[in-house]
Amino acid sequence: MASDYIFRAMTAADLPLVQRWLALPHVMEWWGEPEEQYALLSGDLHEPSMDQFIFSTAFGQQPRGTRGIDLFIGELNMIGRGHGSALIRCFVDELFQNGLPRVMTDPDPANGRGVRAYQKAGFQKDRAIQTSDGPALLMVRNP
Repeated sequence: MASDYIFRAMTAADLPLVQRWLALPHVMEWWGEPEEQYALLSGDLHEPSMDQFIFSTAFGQQPRGTRGIDLFIGELNMIGRGHGSALIRCFVDELFQNGLPRVMTDPDPANGRGVRAYQKAGFQKDRAIQTSDGPALLMVRNP
């Protein structure tokens, strides 16, 4: 369960998100006036005696309808011939034509062949994550 969460130090780049969160009714109920709380939180960002963190689930917040993809090629004579990236691109292109907002994958960072196939199919490296199966590289493709 602990590997389902990612903790990182809050940075100035997170302030717009934190400001949005502070204005949500369920946060305001306990934290109070958003502008006042935002001033306090943003003012404490560089306070040496204060640590502020952002946590997320392994894949973080994704657009509604996001799907994951994972695959392998079973026939040895099909490996290393460009089939992986071609079939991934073809399949994901069809998903986007049907309205999906994003497709993600999380290969093992040591799987160079898989990572390259996803990159050739248009996926971008997002970040390293820790999953229940071990380290992974989160990769994302948008339409």
